[in-house]
Amino acid sequence: MNRELSFIVRAWGVSFPKSSQTLERKKTRTIFTTMSVVPTDDEPGPTTYHAEKILSNGDFYAGQWLEELPDGHGKYLWTDGCMYVGDWSKGKPNGIGRFSWPSGATYEGDFKVGFMDGKGTYTGSSGDTFRGNWVMNLKHGQGIKSFLNGDYYDGEWRRGSQNGHGRYQWQNGNHYIGKWRNGKINGNGTMIWSNGKRYDGYWEDGFPKGNGTFRWSDGSFYVGIWSKNPKEHSGTYYPSGSTDNNLDWDPHEVFDVDLSECKIYPCERISLYPSEKSVHQAGADLLQRDSIDSHSFESDVDGGKDDIVRAELERSIDIHVQDLDAKGDAQQQQTRVQLKGGQGVTISKGHKNYELMLNLQLGIRHSVGRPAPASSFDLKASAFDPKEKIWTKFPPEGSKYTPPHQSCDFRWKDYCPVVFRTLRKLFNVDPADYMLSICGNDALRELSSPGKSGSFFYLTHDDRYMIKTMRKAEVKVLIRMLPAYYKHVQDFKNTLVTKFYGLHCVKLTGTTQKKVRFVIMGNLFCSEHAIHRRFDLKGSSLGRTTDKPESEIDATTTLKDLDLNYIFRLQNAWFDEFCSQVDKDCDFLEQERIMDYSMLVGLHFRETSQQESITPNGHQSGNCTPVGNGDHDGLGLDSCISRMATSRWASTSLGINMEAKAEKTIRKSDLEGQLIGEPTGERYDVILFFGIIDILQDYDISKKLEHAYKSMQYDPTLISAVDPKQYSKRFRDFVFKVFVEDV
Repeated sequence: MNRELSFIVRAWGVSFPKSSQTLERKKTRTIFTTMSVVPTDDEPGPTTYHAEKILSNGDFYAGQWLEELPDGHGKYLWTDGCMYVGDWSKGKPNGIGRFSWPSGATYEGDFKVGFMDGKGTYTGSSGDTFRGNWVMNLKHGQGIKSFLNGDYYDGEWRRGSQNGHGRYQWQNGNHYIGKWRNGKINGNGTMIWSNGKRYDGYWEDGFPKGNGTFRWSDGSFYVGIWSKNPKEHSGTYYPSGSTDNNLDWDPHEVFDVDLSECKIYPCERISLYPSEKSVHQAGADLLQRDSIDSHSFESDVDGGKDDIVRAELERSIDIHVQDLDAKGDAQQQQTRVQLKGGQGVTISKGHKNYELMLNLQLGIRHSVGRPAPASSFDLKASAFDPKEKIWTKFPPEGSKYTPPHQSCDFRWKDYCPVVFRTLRKLFNVDPADYMLSICGNDALRELSSPGKSGSFFYLTHDDRYMIKTMRKAEVKVLIRMLPAYYKHVQDFKNTLVTKFYGLHCVKLTGTTQKKVRFVIMGNLFCSEHAIHRRFDLKGSSLGRTTDKPESEIDATTTLKDLDLNYIFRLQNAWFDEFCSQVDKDCDFLEQERIMDYSMLVGLHFRETSQQESITPNGHQSGNCTPVGNGDHDGLGLDSCISRMATSRWASTSLGINMEAKAEKTIRKSDLEGQLIGEPTGERYDVILFFGIIDILQDYDISKKLEHAYKSMQYDPTLISAVDPKQYSKRFRDFVFKVFVEDV
């Protein structure tokens, strides 16, 4: 056996540079990254080295190696003849690579944690090919399939089958353009035969069903209701006036004759997916663990966190989330995080904004899926031009560039599309994930009431993105400050200002000519952790308290400055960076003449009981009460699981998943308008989420008038509408008293 493998190695011609160039390859982006521990001087951290190994089970690997697993660039040959050449991350194909099967089939393209995921080309053993988008081993998104018999399909895919809008061309010249569902012609579409015949209308399971028109090359046509059941079929024939007529023509010839040669060629099934191939770890027999890894969809070998990624992707593509670890791993079963329904009302059919949601989803899918040349991060000034807009018409019957749809006729506008496409790239947003979050099968959710400005807010089903309707003035402000905003977020990766992903407009046709402008932003509170308390802080006191009675305040209530009864103690490692970044962000907003922004803060209490919650005034009210520092010995199983989940799953950055302490404060009754109370020494372990929001209000004439009017009635230092320079100073002074160093 070893002699045979030695021959394979020599014949394979394995040669790898031992440089660090592979470390510079583009890494796959995931929602959660692995937390690492800085090695001490006594315990140096693991290093990547070049290895050529014949493993104990007979597999062979040559390439970069880290901690008994492939990591970097390398080749792996399994004893059954499967082979992978490309990028690895902790034992999983991750990045760009090529997987080949013993049958001769190959896949070349993007991999994510072992799955074919991203853009890639699959060539079957028979020679058919698919070039396009993949999600977790399934064709999903835009793609072109060339079949063995000469047919081809170019269009949308879902869960491995043709689904959406697409074109199928038969090798005999017939072709269909229109809607598909689950691999069959279904919906509105057009079939054109090579002999000049044509059918325009509705389809169901591959056959005409409902209203439709059949035409002949001589100009005659038949209009009616179509069905495979003759009793449901009815229609009228209109001759062209030529001597040749079709008066004796039976409409069911379309079903029995014309469509008999228009069969959809089946796709070749992939018998074994790359994600099902486990890596045998050197020096130990860990096949059982590898088997668990391959079935729990884990990334970076850490158990559990990729169950979240799996759940999000499968919810988007309608794959039922199954408990794949039910046969064994009880600990992983206990620590699994489930996605939960969030706040807001689901926009279902009959909702007043249902059509608007459909329009928005159609537009986003068109914008993100539109082919565009690769662009660098160094954008030309023309990309930021306010006139840089793209209008697209969306008629219900579809057009050359847009699919048929069930909504009303509308027009769609993209503002500065190149800039926002590049911003999404800069923020590490995967286009497929972005489109699935907003345009997947799940509906958006509308928050119960509009904001103070009258804007409405919508959340995606997975809570990752927030969509806000905008006034025309806000759009102008964002376009005006876009060059400076782009430079700021490019220069400061840990900026706390809102992340903008897209700016669009829906214009309804007809008499109303209604325009709805909206921006797509990141949701600061998208996390596996429950947000127990949330605050919107500006540093002003006039009107800065919630208008809800205490009995109605819950975890979804956004509290204000005068409701704040904590100061937040940041770890030493974060405090200096926090202060520096707040200064930089405020300098940017001040230069852009922006005011009225606020610091949005969310708290997750790490140690909680299951019966109680904490009110703004510290009273118990009914969900989860923080447990003081002295109760660590009494933590229950849920708290231990929460701690374990936090350490294994959560990626930490400035403002996201930051461990800190919240110290209770109390205001003196004799100090009216006191923003920050006196510390009490009562502290809680919390996880903080925070960022600077509402950054599109400039100091225009209306704000100047508001400032002048309120200054005559109140102390000018207490009101929100003040000059941007004064606002920036007051905001910083306040924030640096709320966030302090933990000493």
